[in-house]
Amino acid sequence: MNNTCTKLAMAVTLAAIGATTFAAEPTTNQLAPYGYPASGTAGSRVVNLGSESKSLNVTQSETIQLNVNGRITTWTFDTLGTTSFPLTKIIPGADGVTVYVAKNPLYRGAGR
Repeated sequence: MNNTCTKLAMAVTLAAIGATTFAAEPTTNQLAPYGYPASGTAGSRVVNLGSESKSLNVTQSETIQLNVNGRITTWTFDTLGTTSFPLTKIIPGADGVTVYVAKNPLYRGAGR
């Protein structure tokens, strides 16, 4: 009986590991290197960028409403691993503006 329980417990454990290993594929948003458009117009803040703007500082996974020369876009900067990029990668006409992405403190390891 004890051997049967052990085998059953091992089978359940292996099934759980297998289910975790073969979870659903990442979504298109999760694979996007610069983030993705956010639904609606709510953002943590509104940033106005004009022709004189040179940089935009954001935090990883931050959602911001951007006003670039009168064109309004709400964007989530979900950019795991990307530290900077030209804003033109996501907003045409935003020439000369570089986005700098700071690490989100929520994703840092505990105890560091």
